[in-house]
Amino acid sequence: MNVKALKGFKDILPDETPVWRRIEAVAREVFARFGFEEIRVPVVEKTELFVRSIGEATDIVEKEMYTFADRNGVSVTLRPEGTAPVLRAFVEHGLHVRKPVQRLYTIGPMFRYERPQKGRLRQFHQVSAEVLGGAAPFLDAEVMAAAWSILEELGVDVSLEINSLGCAACRPAFRQELVAFLQQRLAALCPDCQRRTATNPLRVLDCKNEACRRQLAGAPSILDALCSGCRSHFHAVRQGLDLLHIPYRENPFMVRGLDYYCRTTFELVTDALGAQSAVGAGGRYDGLLARLGGPDLPGIGFGMGLERLTLLCGGQEASGRDCDLFVAALGDRARSFAFALVHRLRRSGLRALMDTEGKGLKSQMKQAARASAAWTLIVGDNEMEEGEAVLRDMRHGEQAALPLTFDDPLAAAAAVVQRLGVAAEA
Repeated sequence: MNVKALKGFKDILPDETPVWRRIEAVAREVFARFGFEEIRVPVVEKTELFVRSIGEATDIVEKEMYTFADRNGVSVTLRPEGTAPVLRAFVEHGLHVRKPVQRLYTIGPMFRYERPQKGRLRQFHQVSAEVLGGAAPFLDAEVMAAAWSILEELGVDVSLEINSLGCAACRPAFRQELVAFLQQRLAALCPDCQRRTATNPLRVLDCKNEACRRQLAGAPSILDALCSGCRSHFHAVRQGLDLLHIPYRENPFMVRGLDYYCRTTFELVTDALGAQSAVGAGGRYDGLLARLGGPDLPGIGFGMGLERLTLLCGGQEASGRDCDLFVAALGDRARSFAFALVHRLRRSGLRALMDTEGKGLKSQMKQAARASAAWTLIVGDNEMEEGEAVLRDMRHGEQAALPLTFDDPLAAAAAVVQRLGVAAEA
């Protein structure tokens, strides 16, 4: 029986992992410079965590979550996003006691049951960053600067779009105005937007359906409805981005699909991925911690999709050298020596490989080439009798004798390391 991966779930193969490692390494380095600490949270949580945080009227909770009952009848969910689990851990472990402002990030898989398409899978991977305890507008700009820096250092060309969703004081009036506007055009909207008009009208503004977008021409702007506090906050956020020389564009139609967002929201978008243009997105979620039973502290964060980043970075990333030295051993005695030598070389920090199947020299040289080995050490009965192996430079096709102590793999390894170091400098 030929069992294949589930639809929307993808294997990440060895020739793809170098670009994944590079993206994760750049993200970790940027986060360290911005004072973030890593946190690792489970992929399975109680369903109520996401219902309480994301909101029952969202598409994620209504249609996209992988939810099931465990053997004790408890409803559990594979995490569809990274913020709620991190905040749950923050509350459960009292992390606010450690620092007044906590900066956390996590990298890992998320799960949503939606139509698989380019850069979007049912199991996808995200970098998720959260800053808890800070309300200053400059902090919003700093968080966006962290996201911007990751993409800039990866060489990904994106644009930053920003908006404000207001707060509990000013959003209700805007919501009422927007619903009245949508009601007049309800028959011309798609079924999803007709439903959202009653349950989550702000999401209509983000609809990608062209017919709906035409109906939204002349829709009221949230930026015109902001209270003085939200207007002042958004002005200071823009001022902070200007000070950091990060270009941006205001997009009053940009909303987030989760109920917990307020005030600053942002997306990092590209035109290189077709319709699915957002590479990263986030915003402020003041009040979410208190909703989850924690202290009433403000928060802001963002997420980046790694699948989309790999599509944008894949052509830039060479697979890299898999092997520093391949040891080609000919004969039982040479193979036993090589087996011990390779182990010592690995402990010295080299990426060393050998053939353990007893293949001929031609076959082993092909293996060395497939492994992109920089050097090949050839050892056979004649070499062991003469006390010197043959060291071949795979890049230039040159080779030379290398004296070795064949009865002492440790000393032989030291000689190889020394020679490779000299050769590399030359």
